[in-house]
Amino acid sequence: MRVEIWSDIACPWCYIGKARFEKGLAAFAHRDDVEVVHRSFELDPHRAKGDTGPVLEMLAKKYGRTLDEARAMEAHVASNAHAEGLEYLADGRDHGNTFDIHRLLHLARERGRQNELLDLAYRANFAEERSVFDAETLVTLAVEAGLDETEVRGVLADETAYADAVRADEREASELGANGVPFFVLDRRYGVSGGQPAEVFTQALEQAWQGRALQPVGAADAEACGPDGCEVPPRG
Repeated sequence: MRVEIWSDIACPWCYIGKARFEKGLAAFAHRDDVEVVHRSFELDPHRAKGDTGPVLEMLAKKYGRTLDEARAMEAHVASNAHAEGLEYLADGRDHGNTFDIHRLLHLARERGRQNELLDLAYRANFAEERSVFDAETLVTLAVEAGLDETEVRGVLADETAYADAVRADEREASELGANGVPFFVLDRRYGVSGGQPAEVFTQALEQAWQGRALQPVGAADAEACGPDGCEVPPRG
């Protein structure tokens, strides 16, 4: 059985959702027969390459909040991450265009190192003070994941490399009705949206394994990120 996961490295609920999915998968009796493929989804595809800035300032501007309110929003996400055993920096991170990261993830998939690179990129972005929007950092992460440095630099230097693969993933997400991430498709039978609890993923895997028709699983209001941003708690 194949599980396809649409996500973006800039999405905190994708980071958390991946951890929850993996816990759900670990509880699934047929876990060794599940192939996981990560697909591309850009939350901010129109942002210019090299245009980076602090996450807190971006959140405050997007939602019309103060910096203190933006910090509270990040603290809410951080508490969810910590509950899953994940490290999370609620301050000091930056935000930017993720297209190059997605291109490298397609290279990594061809080389059998996609999950390794994704984990390293998530950790660098959310748990360490390492900018994933810097080319040299991306090279370092890719090499740590087991990719060849010369090949990685070649992909980054050629803006057309794997560009079509990224765009194809994004078109397919749209065709499947995914307007936010994380978005999980299980064997093209079940769609699971958002960072659901681990037990929801286990249930979805069991139902997909039984071969039922495609339908949504889990709470419709699970936290996710979309073109308008990530779910945030209401004021006051």
